[in-house]
Parts: sequence; structure tokens; C-alpha cells
Amino acid sequence: MTHRLRLAFVPAFLLLCLLLGGASAAGWWANLSLELAALVLLFVAAASRRATPLSGASRQALGLASLVLLLFAVQLVPLPPALWTHLPGRVPVADGFRLLGLPLPWLPLSLEPYKTIGSALWLLPAAAVLAGIVILGAYRSSWLAWVLAGVTIVSVAIGALQLAGGENGSAYFYQITNTGAMTGFFANANHLATLLLVTLPFLAALHLNALNKGRSLKKSSGLLVVLAGTGAVIVVGLAGATSIAGAGLAVPVTAASILLVLSRKRRVPAWSAALLAVLLAASVAGAFAAPFNNNLTGERSHTSEDSRRTSFAITARAAREYLPFGSGIGTFQQVYREHESPAAVGRFFMNHAHGDYLELALETGLPGLLLVLAFVLWWLRRTFVLWTREEGDPFARAATIAIGAMLAHSMVDYPLRTAALGAVFAMCCGLIADPRAKVQARTRRDGTSAARHLSAD
Repeated sequence: MTHRLRLAFVPAFLLLCLLLGGASAAGWWANLSLELAALVLLFVAAASRRATPLSGASRQALGLASLVLLLFAVQLVPLPPALWTHLPGRVPVADGFRLLGLPLPWLPLSLEPYKTIGSALWLLPAAAVLAGIVILGAYRSSWLAWVLAGVTIVSVAIGALQLAGGENGSAYFYQITNTGAMTGFFANANHLATLLLVTLPFLAALHLNALNKGRSLKKSSGLLVVLAGTGAVIVVGLAGATSIAGAGLAVPVTAASILLVLSRKRRVPAWSAALLAVLLAASVAGAFAAPFNNNLTGERSHTSEDSRRTSFAITARAAREYLPFGSGIGTFQQVYREHESPAAVGRFFMNHAHGDYLELALETGLPGLLLVLAFVLWWLRRTFVLWTREEGDPFARAATIAIGAMLAHSMVDYPLRTAALGAVFAMCCGLIADPRAKVQARTRRDGTSAARHLSAD
């Protein structure tokens, strides 16, 4: 009983993140409670002793996470005036002190250090999930997948109530939200679409897991009906969320999930990766085509001050001014206001660039972009290793697909800035760093059975 309870730690915390962490700015008390709970899980992980050493992939994942923390720390180190005044974009700050007749103080690299600290606290739920999987091993892959599937079903059901209630309906969880669209437990309909996309490959993994455990035909058929029904719910949810990027990414994600099922008894063909890349490119091109009239390349993007086209242009211009070290994590809103046209300022403001890589370029400069590149290379390498094994963990393979979907969606949105999807992303990173092989028995010549792999799942 104690062992099973321990295995529920990370799935239970993931469930809390999905239910309470659906907004990047709103939901202060909910996000605070998640951060406090994350501190407890991190403390338990730090105080624990592993019976076995960490794998190389797990050490690499924790190393990348440590580099993220180092990036935050570097941005908070006070610098002497002789140094920070020569950083790009700091001339107005120095001029402000001179106009006030004040001596130049020591200042950190970040223009808003308190916002940087707040952004670091936002990472706590994701860090707790990663530590809970990689260090504590307090999870079962199938339980994590069922949490995703369960929350997805409930989210779409809530989304149906949201649509039925109209723009003034009471089923929305946040005041600032996409009224008139499905958002589920999120404030942003695009983020619900991300959750739906991520769940698809894990449905395939649950099906494979049942087959690998040799369940009876009756049980397997029943499970297949449940998973197929969940897949149908996801299709309805993607339509209700009206996310152009979500609909576009659904094509390569579905294809990759089908490939996951087909790979159970055969090697993945070498050309499959190229096919998925072509599908991804075609889907992205189709999503940006004129009939969808999106706000990045569509007709209305040229005339709207709150379109992605405008946001991307202003953010890119500001990022060039603050190269190579950026303006500081959490400073986007301040810097954006300084660069947008005063005539365009109204009662609405741009909370994020709606393109995470551009926002990272602005806030972290080259160090942040190099860190993203290092992660992508690590993910690609782990994907190659996991998919070329003859008996790979289906949940780890599903996680590689989910990471790819979230990375792609981050090009035109900011899903990982919510505690919910940040935790899901960390879960996927933990799964590909700590895959659990299935149990498959083989018969010896003397008739006895010997296990080829050990599994905690």
C-alpha cells in the first residue's frame, strides 16, 4: 500500500496542476498553492536517496534544468555601473538616474528583477514534476496518461457548457479568457488545444500498454472503445477551441500516434521521420493559408494592433536592441510598451509575444536561445534512441511526440507559461529521460520463464 501511495505522488500533483494552473497571469491563489505544493515535492526529492544511480539521460535532463536556474541566477547578480551601463538598452536607465541627480547604483542584468524572481517561482511546479519522476520515481506512466485523458474529457465537457452559455456564460474559470470558445480549465483556448494534442499520443500508449500486458480480448476491446471515445472527444474539443494552430498540428500528431501503434511489432521505417516532417510543414502552411484568416499572415493581421504580426514585428525589433544578453526574464510587457506606437495604446495590452521563441530572444538573448537549442538537440537524440529500440517504452515514445507538439505550438503561442502545460512538458521530459521497459517473458529450453526486462509499471 505504501509503495502504491508513493507511485501516486506525481500523478496526483499533475492532476492538481491541470485543474488549477490553467492561466499564466490570472489565478494567483491557485498558482501560489501549486508552487507551495511543488516546494514540498522538491524537498522530498532533495532529501531522498536513490537505490540506483541516475541514468545518463536523467543526468542530462537535470543538467539542462540546472542551466535554466543558472540563467535566472545570472540575470539577478548585481553589476557595477561601469559594466551594466555598457549593456544594450541601458542608456535610458542611466539617464534617468542622472536626471534625478542620483549616483548610478549596482543593478542586475534584468530590468525588472522582481519579475524575474516571479518567473522563477512559476517554474516550481514543472521542476517538481521532473524531480518526482527522475529522482523519486514516484509515478506510474499509465497513471499519468490516465490523468491526461480524464482531464481532457472533463475539459471538453466544461467547454461544451461554455459554448452553450455564450460569451456571457458563467462556466468560464477566468475573467480574462476567450469567451465564445472552449477553454475548459484554461484561460486560453489555444492552451486547451495544446492539452488535447498532447493527450492523443498517450491514448495510443495506453492501448499499447494493455496489449503488452497481455490483457484478455474482452478487456482490451473495452479499453479500445474507451480510448476511441476519448479520441472522438478530442476532435470535438479541437473544433470547439477554434485554434488554427491546434487544428493544423493535429494532423502530424495523429500520424505520429498511429505510427506509435504500428511500431509495436515492427521497426519504424527510416522514411517515417521525413514523412512526419513533411506533414508538419504542410499542416503549418495550411494553418497559415488565407482561408483561415489568421492574425499572423491573414488580411486582418495588417490592420490590427493586437495581431501576432504586429506583436512579432515589435518584439523582434526590441530583441535586436537588447542583444546579446536580453532585457531580463519577465520584462516583456515593460519593454513592449516602450516600443509600440503610442497611437496604438488602448485599454488592451499585449501580455506576451504569442511566440515564445521571440519572447525568449527578447528576455534572455543568445544564452536563452542556445539553451533552447541544447534542449532540442537532447530531445532529438532521445527520440532517436527511444524509437530505434525494438522494445521501447510506449509512454516514452508518446512523450517525444507530445514534446514536439508543444515545441511547435510555442512558435505561435505561449502554452508552457501556464503551470498546467509546464507540468505536462516536464512530465514528458521525465518520461523520455527515465523510460520504463515493458515486461516480456521468454521461455527457456527447460520450460521455465525468464524476464527479459524489469518494470515498475
